[in-house]
Amino acid sequence: MDNLSDALKKLKITAIDISEDSLEGCLDCLLQALAQNNMETSEKLQGSGILQLFASLLTPHSPCTAKVAHIIAEVAKNEFMRLPCVEAGLIPPLVQLLNCKDQEVLLQTGRALGNICYDSHSLQAQLINMGVIPTLVKLLGIHCQNSALTEMCLVAFGNLAELESSKEQFAYTNIAEELVKLFKKQIEHDKKEMIFEVLAPLAENDAIKLQLVEAGLVECLLEIVQQTVDSEREEDIAELKTASDLMVLLLLGDESMQKLFEGGKGSVFQRVLSWVPSNNHQLQLAGALAIANFARNDGNCIHMVENGIVQKLMDLLDRHVEDGNVTVQHAALSALRNLAIPVVNKAKMLSAGVAEAVLKFLKSEMPPVQFKLLGTLRMLIDAQVEAAEQLGKNVKLVQRLVEWCEAKDHAGVMGESNRLLSALIRHSKSKDVIKTIVQNGGIKHLVTMATSEHVIMQNEALVALALIAALELVTAEKDLENAKLLQILHRLLADERSAPEIKYNSMVLICALMGSETLHKEMQSLAFLEVVSKLRSHENKTVAQQASLTEQRLAVDS
Repeated sequence: MDNLSDALKKLKITAIDISEDSLEGCLDCLLQALAQNNMETSEKLQGSGILQLFASLLTPHSPCTAKVAHIIAEVAKNEFMRLPCVEAGLIPPLVQLLNCKDQEVLLQTGRALGNICYDSHSLQAQLINMGVIPTLVKLLGIHCQNSALTEMCLVAFGNLAELESSKEQFAYTNIAEELVKLFKKQIEHDKKEMIFEVLAPLAENDAIKLQLVEAGLVECLLEIVQQTVDSEREEDIAELKTASDLMVLLLLGDESMQKLFEGGKGSVFQRVLSWVPSNNHQLQLAGALAIANFARNDGNCIHMVENGIVQKLMDLLDRHVEDGNVTVQHAALSALRNLAIPVVNKAKMLSAGVAEAVLKFLKSEMPPVQFKLLGTLRMLIDAQVEAAEQLGKNVKLVQRLVEWCEAKDHAGVMGESNRLLSALIRHSKSKDVIKTIVQNGGIKHLVTMATSEHVIMQNEALVALALIAALELVTAEKDLENAKLLQILHRLLADERSAPEIKYNSMVLICALMGSETLHKEMQSLAFLEVVSKLRSHENKTVAQQASLTEQRLAVDS
């Protein structure tokens, strides 16, 4: 270590005027010491105050620049050395060096910057602001034959791509083209994996999704799937998963998805469809998720239903009823839910037996599956009177809905259960459905739903309750009273924050509830007349008119 002390002393005293040979000797000595004991050497280096001198040695034309950058890269492996490197002003000259042509300088500079900024979002953001992204993308294109430099660029991209601010900058480069070009050359699994790690965060950006599709990434991914689908090697299974997951991610962008759909005739779309009946769970999952992503506009949904996709999804679900794969169940139900959104698809899907296929999963204890099951049924019965009545009289379904309305740990499941309960009444307008729901304890949940923070859910509850009051008030009277419905309605009408449609539907409901003697008495004791008369001057004309009507009813009946 005496040599190290001498080298540090010599560097400190004469770094500016030192001869190149002597400087090189000192730097070699430092590198040797770092290789033997990095931490101890780094501490000595920090104590010597030499870091500040390094900034002046980082010049593009000096033969020692690569070694200086190499030393910085080594010391910055230690967390305690990163801030001193920043304080010594090393980042700006290192960033400048990314423009030089010497490949060794570029490699060590990239490593030094990567280590200094490792795990620091603020420093990485600083690099982005200094314009390193276009520079590194250009380097990848120029030096794609140099595997060490290529790897350095990929590691840098992987770190920077995690930052949201980087994606816009990446979108203005030809990163997609360069990565796809590089990907096509790779044979080794590890190298492909490195590129995948950059592609995944970048593909979260919609503009880059489209660029990747246009650069031919999808064809590469389909090829990987074909090569690995029957393999049992661990790395092939991992590669298949990564490739199919990335494929699904690319379909999340509207433009990239539509480009690959090609009016339902696209070869990519057809290939992805063939994954659904496959025996590989990962491909079944990716195929169902891809359909769910393609089914994001009415035109695509209508085309897919016309072309028999529903049967493929029902067959897939059938394979996963008993002890099935939960992620596959969830994905297939997501696809069916999306396909059921266009009005013209609902009757077709109902007659194909989708409701029955979905009901097989009523016994599922998995909240994600429950959530999608509920959403699918709710979409299917929208304005479908017969189906809503049939499902609304299904005691097992109603009992399960009432149970899930209490799933406080799973807000999504609880919300969807309430919404489906309300939808069964609203779309069937059936006395039998209302009786089934009352007999199984559903009323209290609809009353609670009227207090939801979501206006749409409040409305759905109030409309369903108004139908109950109009069609089956005698059956529901006791439950409505126990659920303190009138107190809730009083609160909704008195609250200035209640939306106009909430006030309107609350008053419609009050008029319907007057048919019950018990509830009518409670109405008088709660002084509804006072709160309703104030609403006659409401800025919304419909609310004001309904307030006048309700006031007349209350006054006449009091």
